[in-house]
Amino acid sequence: MTSTILFVDDEPDLKALILQKFRRQIRDGLVAIMFARDGLEALESLEKNPHVDMVVSDINMPRMDGLSLLQKLQEAEDKKSTIIVSAYGDMSNIRTAMNRGAFDFLTKPIDFADLETTIEKTLRHIEMLREVRRRQAEAERAHAALSRHFSPELAKRLAASGEGEGIEVQWRDVAAIFTDITGFTSLVESAAPETLGALLNEYVGGMTEVVFAHEGTVAKIIGDAIHVLFNAPGDQPDYATRAVACAHDLDRWAQDFCVRQKTRGVNFGITRIGIHAGAALVGNFGGNRFFDYTAYGDTINIAARLEAANKQLGTRICVSSSVAEAASNFQGRPVGDLMLRGRSEPLRAFEPLPHDKFDASATAQYVEAFAKMAAGDAAAMPAFAALVGMHADDPLAGFHLRRLLNGAKGVRIQLD
Repeated sequence: MTSTILFVDDEPDLKALILQKFRRQIRDGLVAIMFARDGLEALESLEKNPHVDMVVSDINMPRMDGLSLLQKLQEAEDKKSTIIVSAYGDMSNIRTAMNRGAFDFLTKPIDFADLETTIEKTLRHIEMLREVRRRQAEAERAHAALSRHFSPELAKRLAASGEGEGIEVQWRDVAAIFTDITGFTSLVESAAPETLGALLNEYVGGMTEVVFAHEGTVAKIIGDAIHVLFNAPGDQPDYATRAVACAHDLDRWAQDFCVRQKTRGVNFGITRIGIHAGAALVGNFGGNRFFDYTAYGDTINIAARLEAANKQLGTRICVSSSVAEAASNFQGRPVGDLMLRGRSEPLRAFEPLPHDKFDASATAQYVEAFAKMAAGDAAAMPAFAALVGMHADDPLAGFHLRRLLNGAKGVRIQLD
């Protein structure tokens, strides 16, 4: 690569002398040389030619001397490495030059061997600084890309690893969360674009902050839907516990968000959440040009279908037995054995409950009624009817009562 050097000196014969001494480097394309007669002309030249790599300047010149030029160069955003060459080599000038940021100081008459060595040293220093800035820029770009998916601390660690350590495609046991909003399509069709944009940005931003607070990974955001992973890319032995806790906090945040929007006259839909745990193919699937950290496999599909099952069940959160069994101190109630699309075997599902609701008498009544339904006990129908009579706001109990009234048997549920 050709390095460009600006010589600043008012001596009339300097240009010819420099071109003569550096003719080989110029011929081989190693350097390109420019000239200015004083500091003001040098600044004008640098403004027109920002690609200049370094400056070699005399001190004593008309209009603007070399030390004043050096001061201006250090004040600029793109600071140029500068060598001062002067017949005034007293300690005062040397100290002033170095204090103003000169890279080196040579005295006249010029020793061209020494000048050439100093220029080479300066150019190596410039290249080193460029490499540091290049790596810093790459790290910042990597951090920006990673920050879309990972919590701030994890993004920093991954960016610092350099070669994408931990994000290569691999099979991992994960807990996958899917969220979606009821009636979002209608909102899209009825809301003004600027209103919808602000709503969705606030919603996704808030939900993402909740995920990051639990050190989860945002694998995808598609419109109003959010896909979250735990135990990827880093190991989280308690990933099922984290996923359930995260789901509760997402549910609380989303409900508060709905209330806030209602005060503004916006009917924002309920957020539904599904969670499943199992093996998935996880990693960066973006190729060479894009970063797309996501997951594929049956585990992911089941989590998405559990999210959709909430609509029919009347619940907001639905998790598989693999999550309920792996989560520490799981508190919830059984939903039933769901026949999910694409699966031949039923999947036992649960509704996780916050502590106060789990300890409530209504939950004990529900569990008792569910056990009777599982055993084929005819007393299940009146048990659910009594529960709905006392707690009309329990949609899951109402769902089972309607099933029993329509002649359904047991706890296997065929989803639409």
